[in-house]
Amino acid sequence: MYSTHLTVFAEIEGIGSASGLFMAGDLLYIIGDNSAYLNAYDIKTHQLNKIQVLFDQAISQLENIPKPLKPDFEMLCQHNNKLYILGSGSTLKRNLMIEFDLTTKKVVRKDLTKTYILLKSIAKIDNQNFNLEGAIFTGTEWLLFNRGNGADSKNGIFKIEGANLENAARASFNSFKLPNIDHMESSFTDAVLIENEIFFIATAEDTKSTYADGEILGSFIGSIDLQTSKLTFSNKITGKHKFEGITLLQQNQHSTTFLLCEDRDTEELKTIIYKLEIHF
Repeated sequence: MYSTHLTVFAEIEGIGSASGLFMAGDLLYIIGDNSAYLNAYDIKTHQLNKIQVLFDQAISQLENIPKPLKPDFEMLCQHNNKLYILGSGSTLKRNLMIEFDLTTKKVVRKDLTKTYILLKSIAKIDNQNFNLEGAIFTGTEWLLFNRGNGADSKNGIFKIEGANLENAARASFNSFKLPNIDHMESSFTDAVLIENEIFFIATAEDTKSTYADGEILGSFIGSIDLQTSKLTFSNKITGKHKFEGITLLQQNQHSTTFLLCEDRDTEELKTIIYKLEIHF
């Protein structure tokens, strides 16, 4: 039996449309889906450091990139000393990946268009139903989570063999049925791997579009066994928040604690980080 407890962890000025998180020591890295910056927030000193990751002249200084131009950075994951920031692929302007080296601070830009075309072909997903919102990199394979909030409800997980995501050659797609609210199925919004268990968050949103936002009906936390790809559990978190980022804060024998971020779909540069405790 699982129970969950949600509280506010931090309120941060200067970040809008938060969509991805990663915790490293005392630093909480945060991305927004419409910003040219990666944010590093010190949870002890409450200091916020902005790291520029986009250098295109038209958008490089913007905190709120206009929707038709935004890179839609929905995914932030980590392996060894690198962070990976990925666009959702929901439009042609959203196929970018940024590698950020935590040691050297070097920024590398990569184009995922070729791989995203391959994934759509493998899963028979058209442009209107392709919307990646979660990523896990193990060092030998990638797991990318398609948010099934399009008309075809294509919830599922892509598994891509090899480390080179820019030039992927082999991939598979596993469809998933997630919990629903008021007959509206929830859809993946992020995921994180802990040992052999994938913890994911999902939101039920009253929309049939990967581009246009709808009324938020509720969010879930759940887990999937990495080896069997079977759903282990799911619990409703809330009926009003659209959580889009998850990272591990701490874990012990009886509980696992995550940090979550919320995309409020506004231009206000303020982000609330939540703490979610799961008790076993």
